[in-house]
Amino acid sequence: MRKAVRILRDEHRSISAVLQCLQQLTRLAQDPAIKPDFAVFRATIHYIDTFPERLHHPKEDDYLFARLLDRSEAARPLIERLRTEHVEGARLVRELERAALAFEETWPRGAEKFAAAVNAYAEFHWSHMRCEEHELLPLAETALTEEDWEAIGAAFAGNEDPIADLRGQDFDQLFARIVSIAPAPIGLGEAWRRA
Repeated sequence: MRKAVRILRDEHRSISAVLQCLQQLTRLAQDPAIKPDFAVFRATIHYIDTFPERLHHPKEDDYLFARLLDRSEAARPLIERLRTEHVEGARLVRELERAALAFEETWPRGAEKFAAAVNAYAEFHWSHMRCEEHELLPLAETALTEEDWEAIGAAFAGNEDPIADLRGQDFDQLFARIVSIAPAPIGLGEAWRRA
């Protein structure tokens, strides 16, 4: 498997794991008798905003999509759709942040609206990643040259990333924090207490 494809799929798996964690936490928070630890929601949404929205998607736009457009005019409608989805994903993260803040400020009210925002973002993002893996990558495999793949692989590894300063942030540490404060069985943190 090509380096860029492996990195892309690994990043998709990490994003999926965080989204599944967020959905499980959100389901747990629907019980008005259990007060959630809102720090875990803030940390998880921060990860989603910082990693997929500000690092992962720009790499796709600037390297994979740009190279594929140079090689295949037939890929244009799909790439335009995916780029539009990147913009929509950023908008959905803002809605997620607003719903989380409202939920925290008005708890136990706001749980349903927060759950709706979480589910909307998760379903949207999973659909987006499936499209990239099942439609875009097969097109790229046939259209891109070895030189293209080398350049994309280097960019995805951070060598040419125009926002490489974000790599200085320790995403592993942020993910470990999410796991450490999420209550069992989702994470390693203490169970949320009954209100």
